[in-house]
Amino acid sequence: MFAIANQKGGVGKTTTAINLATALAAVGETVLLIDLDPQGNASTGLGIPRSERSPGSYEYLLGLSPLADCVRPSQIPGLSVMPASVSLAGAEIELIDVERREHRLADALNAPGSEARERWTTVLIDCPPSLGLVTLNALVAVDAILVPLQAEFLALEGIGALSNTVARIKKSLNPKLHITGVVLTMVDRRMTLSQQVEADVRSHFGELVFGTTIPRNVRIAEAPSHGLPVLIYDNACAGAQAYILLASEFIRRRRNATVETTHEPAS
Repeated sequence: MFAIANQKGGVGKTTTAINLATALAAVGETVLLIDLDPQGNASTGLGIPRSERSPGSYEYLLGLSPLADCVRPSQIPGLSVMPASVSLAGAEIELIDVERREHRLADALNAPGSEARERWTTVLIDCPPSLGLVTLNALVAVDAILVPLQAEFLALEGIGALSNTVARIKKSLNPKLHITGVVLTMVDRRMTLSQQVEADVRSHFGELVFGTTIPRNVRIAEAPSHGLPVLIYDNACAGAQAYILLASEFIRRRRNATVETTHEPAS
């Protein structure tokens, strides 16, 4: 399970969630995309009408509805969606006095009969652009975080705060949590600033940064208004091709990580 998270908004987080999920489904994986953002942009980008978003992630997080009732098939074969409604905005307050409030999503996904890990080969969670209780639930539930990072200076500050949060959660709530990779988005190599930010990020995070970068591309921006991933809206555009390459790199990294874990010496 992977959370796609960055506390800074407008970095291509939801776009990455939608198109990575679509690309993984296209190569034969079964994928569940959980939309945990009250804005519901991932649900919109996959063509889920607002009238069909309940029950969804709000009801599932609060324990009001079972998994089967909260998941919808998308128009992409192999890709299922747990949509978000505006009700999710109130979950931050409603969770404050709930027992095991940080573990609600993890408990639900791992409950007997849920079988989320068995039903889907990949579960992606699109998090809101904040580090509140809803995002915390996602980070406690997953194995790793994928961080989209816009190629601009201020974006670097946000990832520092996220790294600190991951360290705290790893220590107290989810020992397996780690950052699996950083994806540079909205890259325009014609701009000196974009090149400098990319160089700084690669220097700081090294091999954590994916070799694939996502370019600034008008077709990526247009696709959500049609309720489609860019891979379906315009498969030949530069943005779609970049997400196909990203999915390939994602699969390769995950396979290598599994092999390394399997071959770790017993302690």
